[in-house]
Amino acid sequence: MGQLTINALVASDEVIVPMQCEYFALHGFIELKGNIDKVRSFLNPDLKLIGILATMYDRKTLHNREVLTAILDKYPEDVFETIIAKTIRFSETTVAGEPITSYASSSGGAQSYRRLARELIARGGAR
Repeated sequence: MGQLTINALVASDEVIVPMQCEYFALHGFIELKGNIDKVRSFLNPDLKLIGILATMYDRKTLHNREVLTAILDKYPEDVFETIIAKTIRFSETTVAGEPITSYASSSGGAQSYRRLARELIARGGAR
């Protein structure tokens, strides 16, 4: 973990981890979780993992479904109910330089991020 990441975790109170539904991302998260625990132990005892946000999910692929199942099995309390599905609209918004909620406000991606916002609020919101 780089110094910039450590500094960000030390300066933060809460962390949301977006995680692509891929095998190596799962292993990367396991390493990140260990680093978050170390930062909490030695540098920032108030640091809290708010949740894991499954992203770039394609329900048509067995691999994505298996990885999501593994995430849910290993970290059932940490995974948001909201899942961000893969869509071309995200790439288009990058080119347009706009958030998905304004570029394609009725798209599935925009609806997913609105669901995530409602879920965060229901959990007590971010401090």
